[in-house]
Amino acid sequence: MQLLGRERERAALDRLLESARDGNGGALVIDGEPGVGKTALLDDLVEKATTVRIVRSAGVEGEMELPFATVQQLCAPIFELGERLPRPQRDALDVAFGLNPGPAPNPFLVALAVLGLLSEAARERGLLCVIDDAQWLDRASAQAIGFAARRLAVERIAIEFAAREMGEALRGLPEVHVEPLGHRDARALLESILPVPMDDPVLERLIVETRGNPLAMMELPRGLTSSQLAGGFGMPDAVPLHAGIEESFQRRVAALPRDARRLVLIAASEPTGDATLVWRAAERLGIPESAALVAESNGLIAFRPRVAFRHPLVRSAVYRAAGAVERTEVHQALAEATDPDTDPDRRAWHRAQAAVMPDEDVAADLERSAARAQARGGFAAAAAFLERSTALTAEPAKRAGRALAAAQAKLQAGAADEAVALVESAEIGPLAEVQRAQAEVLRARIAFATNRGSDAAPLLLAAARRLEPLDVPLARETYLDALTAALYTGRLAGAVDTRQVARAALSAPSAAAPRPVDLLLEGLATLIVDGPTAGTPRLRNALDAFARSALKPTVALRWRWLAGRAAGFIWEHEAWDLLTAHHIRAAREAGMLEDLPLALSTRVGVHLLAGETKAATALVEEADALARAMGDGIAPRYGSLGLAAYRGDEAEVTRLVRTGTDDFLARGEGLGLTAANWMTALLNNGLGRYEEAFTAAAEATRIPGEIWFSTFGLAELVEAGCRSGRRERGAEALESLSVSTSASGTPWALGVEARSRALLAYSDAAEPLYREAIERLQPTRLRLDLARAHLVYGEWLRREARRIDARNELRTAYELFTDFEMEAFAERSRIELEATGQHARKRTPATLDQLTPQEAQISRLAAEGNTNREIAAQLFISPSTVEYHLHKAFRKLDVTSRTQLAKRLR
Repeated sequence: MQLLGRERERAALDRLLESARDGNGGALVIDGEPGVGKTALLDDLVEKATTVRIVRSAGVEGEMELPFATVQQLCAPIFELGERLPRPQRDALDVAFGLNPGPAPNPFLVALAVLGLLSEAARERGLLCVIDDAQWLDRASAQAIGFAARRLAVERIAIEFAAREMGEALRGLPEVHVEPLGHRDARALLESILPVPMDDPVLERLIVETRGNPLAMMELPRGLTSSQLAGGFGMPDAVPLHAGIEESFQRRVAALPRDARRLVLIAASEPTGDATLVWRAAERLGIPESAALVAESNGLIAFRPRVAFRHPLVRSAVYRAAGAVERTEVHQALAEATDPDTDPDRRAWHRAQAAVMPDEDVAADLERSAARAQARGGFAAAAAFLERSTALTAEPAKRAGRALAAAQAKLQAGAADEAVALVESAEIGPLAEVQRAQAEVLRARIAFATNRGSDAAPLLLAAARRLEPLDVPLARETYLDALTAALYTGRLAGAVDTRQVARAALSAPSAAAPRPVDLLLEGLATLIVDGPTAGTPRLRNALDAFARSALKPTVALRWRWLAGRAAGFIWEHEAWDLLTAHHIRAAREAGMLEDLPLALSTRVGVHLLAGETKAATALVEEADALARAMGDGIAPRYGSLGLAAYRGDEAEVTRLVRTGTDDFLARGEGLGLTAANWMTALLNNGLGRYEEAFTAAAEATRIPGEIWFSTFGLAELVEAGCRSGRRERGAEALESLSVSTSASGTPWALGVEARSRALLAYSDAAEPLYREAIERLQPTRLRLDLARAHLVYGEWLRREARRIDARNELRTAYELFTDFEMEAFAERSRIELEATGQHARKRTPATLDQLTPQEAQISRLAAEGNTNREIAAQLFISPSTVEYHLHKAFRKLDVTSRTQLAKRLR
C-alpha cells in the first residue's frame, strides 16, 4: 500500500534497470522527506531485479565520521573480485578497508578501484547497487560511489540512491523527487490501515496533519485508542512532520519495560548492526535475553540475524529521547564490549562518547585512532577523532597541539571553516614558536585553498618570515607558496604584491644544499625582481633539476606543475611538455585526482600551441569532469577559455569571460582577469577585429611584472597595434617582448620575436624577418605560431602586390588552421587567400579527425601498447568504457587489431 500513487517513480527506476541490462548503465537519486516511501521504492525495485546481481548498503548517521564505512558494506559481497584489479587499486582498497597497513591511499584511487570492482561484478549478468539513506554516507564513501556513478554510460550497472536531499557528492546525477501522496491516495492508505472506521472530519484532519507522508500515516495513529481515533480525542497538535513521526516512535519505545528500552538504546548507539556486540554490552548492564523478545514484539526493531530498525528515524528517535546518564552508561558498556585489537577505533569512539570530563587516556586513544584513519586516507574521521581528543585534553600545551593537528586534518578533509575555528582554539593555548609558525602557515593555506585571492599571499609571507630562524627548508617552501599565491592575485594585490614577495624570498636564508624547489623559488623570484636577463638562466637550472632529479612523489606532485608552467614563462616548450606530462602521469599513478584538474589545465597550452586541438579538448573535458566531481570549477576554466579562444568560438569565449570575470573579482584572482584579456585579444586578432584586440591586449599587459599570461599578451598587442594604426604602442610592446624572447633564445622565442618585428618593419626590411620567423619555427612543434607566421607573411605579400607568392603562404596558413580546427584564424586566412584571386579548397576531414577526443586519447594509449586495464587506470574510467571507445575507434579507422591501429595512427 505504501506504493500507492508511485507510478512515475517506479517507471523511472524500471527504466534505469532496463538500460543497465542493455549495457547503458547509470545512476538515479530518489529524494524526499523521511517516510515518504523511498525505501519502499527500493524494495520494490530489488524484488523485480531477478536477473541481475544485487548489492545493498545504507548510510548510518553514527558512522558518518568513519571513512569508507558505506562503500565497504557495499563491496563486501563482491570483494573477492578485487583480485582482477590492477595492483595499485587493489592495494588502495585493502588499506582503505583496514585489511592491510600502508600509507594513506588517495580517495580517488579508491574510487577508481570501486568502479573497477563494480564493473567486474557486472560482467556476467549486470549489477544493481542499492544505497539507502545516502544523506548519511561518510565523506569518503560519498566521493567513491559518486565518482563511480558518473562513469557508467557503457556499463551494465545501475546505482540507485535514496536520500532525504541531494548531497554535494551526488549533485548533478539524475534525480526523481518523491512528493507526498495526493489526497485520494493518502485517504486510501489511511482507510486500509486504520483498525476502526474514523469520522470524516477526523480522517481529513489526519491527512492534513501527516501531509500525505505514508510513514506518518502508518505511525501516528499507533498508540491511540479506538475511541480516540474515532472521535479525534488525543490527536497530537500540529508539529513539524519529522518531529511528529519521531514522537510516535518515542511513544512506542517509552511504553517498553526498562530493560527492553535500554537494549534498544544499545542498538541505537552501535550502528554496525552486530548483534553479538550488542549482547556483550547488554550483558555488562545486566539486561536479560527476554528483553529482546519484548522489544521485537513492538515492531520497531529486529535482533536476528543482524540488528535492524524498522526505519532510520527509529534509531535517531531512541537516541535523542535517552537521557545523558543513560547514553553514557551504554557507550561505556559498548566500549568495554568492543575488542581493542580488532576494532580499536570504534572502541575509542565509544570511550570518548562515554567520557564526561577531560581524560588523557581516552584523548591519547583517540589520537592513535586519528593516525590510523589518516593512514587509510580517512581525513574526515581523523579530524573527528582529533577534535574530540582536543576536547578531552586538560593540559593546555597538549590541548593546543592537538587542536592544531585537528585543524590540519579538517583542511585535508575539505572542512575549511571548521579548520579555522580549530586554529583559533590552538592559538589561544601555549604553542611553541614553531607551532605558532605552523598555525600561520595553516591559516594561509586555508585562505589559498578556499579563495586564491589577495588574503593568502600576505599570510604566507608572514608565516615564511616567522619560520626563517626555526626551519629554513620549510620557510623556503612557504616563500614559494607565497609567491604562487601572489602570482594568482596579480593585479588585484593589496598591501603585498608579487614583487614584494619575490624580494623577500631572495633575501631569505639560502639552502645549504639547494633542492629543485629552492632553485625554482630563486629562479621565479629573480625573474620577477631582476627581469628575464637575470632570471631566465636561473629558472632554466630549476627546470633541468625537476626534469633530472628523482624527486619524492609528494615533492613532485606539489611543485612540478609550477615548474612546468614556469617553462612557458621563458619560452621552453619542450620543458613545459616534459614536466607537465611527468606531473600528470605521476598524479594518475598516485591516484591524486584533486591535483589533476590544475595539472591537466596547465598542459592544455602545450597542445594548443602544437596545433593538437583534439588532445587539448580531451584534457579540458577530463579536467572539467574531475572538477565537477570535486566541486572545483576554477582550474579547468583557464583551459576551457584557452581552447575556446584558439578555436575561434566567440560565443563560448564571451560566456566564459563573463562568468569567469565575476568569479575572479569575487575571489581576488587577478591572474584570471589577465588570462581573460589575453584570450579575448587572441580571439579578436583571429577574427580580424583589431580595435577590440588592441583594447584587450593593452589591458592584459597593463601591469608590469606579471609574468604568467601577460608576456603572451605582448605578442597580441604588437599585432593588434600594427593592424589598428597604433604602431608606437606596438613598438613599445615589441621592446618589452624582446627582453623576454632574447633572454630565452629558444627557436620558439626568437621565431615569435622575428614575426613581431616583421609586422612593424618597413618595406624590404620586413621580408627577411618573416622568413626568419618561419625558418625558426619550422623545425619545432610550435605549429600554431608557424601558421600565424605564414598568415601574416602572406598578408604582407598580398599588400605588396605579390599575389602568387602570397597564395602559397596563405594556402599553407589556411590548411594548417583548418587542420587545427581554429576557425577564426582559418576564416581570416580564407578571406585573404580569396583576395588573391584563388578560392580556398574545402578540406575533407581526415578519418582520424572523425574520432572524438576520448576515442583519440584511448587509441593513442592502446597504440603505445597499454592494455585496457592500464588505459582505464590512467584515465580513471573502467575497462568496459575503454573497450567501448576502442571498438568505435576500430570501426571508424577500419582496423581490426592494435598493430593495425598503431600503423594507422602513425
